[in-house]
Amino acid sequence: MGGVEDQLDIKFRLNDGSDIGPKTFPAATTIATLKQSILAQWPRGKENGPRTVKDVQLISAGKILENNRTVNDCRSQLYDIPGSVTTMHVVIQPPSLEKEKKGSDPSTQNKCVCAIL
Repeated sequence: MGGVEDQLDIKFRLNDGSDIGPKTFPAATTIATLKQSILAQWPRGKENGPRTVKDVQLISAGKILENNRTVNDCRSQLYDIPGSVTTMHVVIQPPSLEKEKKGSDPSTQNKCVCAIL
């Protein structure tokens, strides 16, 4: 019996309403591992897919899940019913070209100039 309780069925809801899964994960699985699983299972035909784990955010029970936490840490006694499938929402953060340009161009950085008279 203990083995069944140490696992969780999870499906990942994408922004267009489609799902990845459900799939069974051990309770000790980290959120970073879930994100890697999402990258591996991402539908090939979808536009704006994630390129790295950093592009993916998972939300469960209204909370953004941190990479170093485990599935067990993120379980909610109010929402997780034994034997049911837990839905986690997937948010993809597209890379911002403006931020990359600002960081690489030294002429756009703020500079302070002091003059002593």
